Amino acid sequence: MPSDAPAPTSPSVPTTGYRELLRNSEFTGLCSSFTLSVAASTLSGFALGTLVDHETGSPFLTAVSMYGATFATVLGALTLMSVADGRRPRRTVVALQFASVAGVAAQAVPGLPLTVRFGLLLVLGFFQSLATGTRLGLLAEVVPASAYTPARSLMNITSGGTAILGYALGAVLLRHVGPQGLFTVAAVLNGLGLVVVAATVREHSIRLTKRPGLRRTWSTNIALFSHSGRRALLLNLWVPNGLIVGCEALFISYDPRGAGPLLAAGSAGMLLGDLTVGRLLTADRRRRCAFPLRLLLAAPFLLFVTYPPVPVAAAAVFAAGVGFAATLPLQEQLLELTPGPVRGQVQGVESAGRMTCQGLGAAVAGGVAHHVAPGTAITALAAVSLAITVVSRPFVARARTVGGEGTGT
Repeated sequence: MPSDAPAPTSPSVPTTGYRELLRNSEFTGLCSSFTLSVAASTLSGFALGTLVDHETGSPFLTAVSMYGATFATVLGALTLMSVADGRRPRRTVVALQFASVAGVAAQAVPGLPLTVRFGLLLVLGFFQSLATGTRLGLLAEVVPASAYTPARSLMNITSGGTAILGYALGAVLLRHVGPQGLFTVAAVLNGLGLVVVAATVREHSIRLTKRPGLRRTWSTNIALFSHSGRRALLLNLWVPNGLIVGCEALFISYDPRGAGPLLAAGSAGMLLGDLTVGRLLTADRRRRCAFPLRLLLAAPFLLFVTYPPVPVAAAAVFAAGVGFAATLPLQEQLLELTPGPVRGQVQGVESAGRMTCQGLGAAVAGGVAHHVAPGTAITALAAVSLAITVVSRPFVARARTVGGEGTGT
């Protein structure tokens, strides 16, 4: 991995307030295109999950259909993620966004076999991982280092609010236009995201001198995982919340009519958590809150063993959603341990690994739900998430003390 480079700066964003961030047209464009992509992903995932549930009645296939794209993100992290630090990141984002438009539009074709739909899902996941890494690499250059966490927080808030609206409106639209109609709306939203990023974001020059490709991806990944502090942070960014997403993947099987409110409650909790942690807390307080937030992420789901009514379950899911804000201080620490020229790839690997673990969590949850009741499966996954958080706490605490390791090539 290349030696450390100075943190990126941007004269157009003098402070870390949300208003100042939104005055930066490039950040606004990145945030808007990301939000539109989240809206498209929410609607298409809800449509595909509903379609698969109706056709198969399988909790496993339903869970995988909603989060299956995340399996392919690891392929991007292992093969071509170095394109996130290529010389023309804007062009890369535009090209990948166009591929997403085409993939979601293809899902709108009536009568497609489920095997074809799952194949499209994996292709979209691969492109999504590369686009995310490139966007986050651009973000680290568009805003100064001091504004990175508020910027990620604001992006999370807008995406969380979009997910709330997406699940709520998706349930309504589904009754009128069906799954194919939802896929069409998702394709249009992806297209709008393409137009926004093409119109607002310029190319940036803090890039690798070597050509991106498989060899470059692997050399950077080897350096990334050879660093004990980064390994500990990645574990806690990936596994606990992946298991909790597995819990959420069972909401349709747990209560088909209550799934929309439960998913919306989780998104609302995420929105509140990101707003509070990213905007109102200092960096030091964010780090002190990281462990309690990781506990909060899993603990409320233990209530599902009692099969509570939907309002009570929604309150528990809302509280757990706040715990997802633990990713912000962990991502902040990871950025501090990452050399500037490869920030796009490292953030892309973090995002891809987190999404892959979410897909694995959904698959594990669906598999467990084949043998036990959905409420029991949700409780079991939450207990495992809680245990991993507690056991790994000392290693995360040590991450700051090993910040100088593993930054050379």
